[in-house]
Amino acid sequence: MKKLLITGASGFLGWHIIQAGCKDYEVYGTYNSHALEVNGASLFKANLSDFQELKQIFTTIKPDAVIHTAALSQPNYCQNHPEESHAINVIASANIAGLCADYSIPCAFTSTDLVFDGKNAPYKETDTVKPVNLYGEQKVLAEQAMLERYEYTVVCRMPLMFGTATPTAKSFMQGFIQTLQEGKELKLFTDEFRTPISGTTAAQGLLLMIEKKYHGIIHLGGKERISRYDFGKLMVEVFKLPDTNLKSCQQKDVIMSAPRPADVSFDSTKAFSLGYKPLLVKEELEAITSVVI
Repeated sequence: MKKLLITGASGFLGWHIIQAGCKDYEVYGTYNSHALEVNGASLFKANLSDFQELKQIFTTIKPDAVIHTAALSQPNYCQNHPEESHAINVIASANIAGLCADYSIPCAFTSTDLVFDGKNAPYKETDTVKPVNLYGEQKVLAEQAMLERYEYTVVCRMPLMFGTATPTAKSFMQGFIQTLQEGKELKLFTDEFRTPISGTTAAQGLLLMIEKKYHGIIHLGGKERISRYDFGKLMVEVFKLPDTNLKSCQQKDVIMSAPRPADVSFDSTKAFSLGYKPLLVKEELEAITSVVI
């Protein structure tokens, strides 16, 4: 079997890629602070900002493909810790692309819909990037650096992701569910729009891009543009949660360290044409009903 190296294996997305990838690959994964064991995968702690350590990983494993998901991905944290987040989000990413170039192997990088300012959605791959927070800026720099170092990188811009909690990570959904189950008020934006997908769909999309040996930029968004509030309403319906405390609000009502764009929904026509098949949001939620709560 070919060897697949996944960085950020203990993250929400990384775990889902392991589950999907173990069928066809000998899977190796790195984690930083959250130790993880998964049957069928070889996982180990690594400091990706240490180039010599990173180089040794490639020398030892000799991967046939890499999916690079490791990142400091909380916009507010990045805004307040610019140097630490730059080292992981930009420098380590560029180094990984360089090592993939040395081995001439497929390299998939998970970027974000937050590379856009939210004023001209839905966004195609050719649209001009204009991030409004530091996390988005770092992802733009990483995209550019990786493609410069290795033109056969596929930059997969990912939307908001939800789904089953993993042994070491949760999606935003779990907090929503817990809040409502405890009878607390859950305020969700009516004026922030995304094209969300499940972690399972995201993993399938990334593996598809590796299999196709696609390179360049591609959007792996869902089929629907939806607000956080409307997502919450679907979640309440599918999981039969109490809805009394589900309330609407607007972005301007909440103070955050990092600015948030209003609408970063994707046009993912290109990915759809390659065989990427996300479900509708309600269908995605129904598919995970038995395991998510």
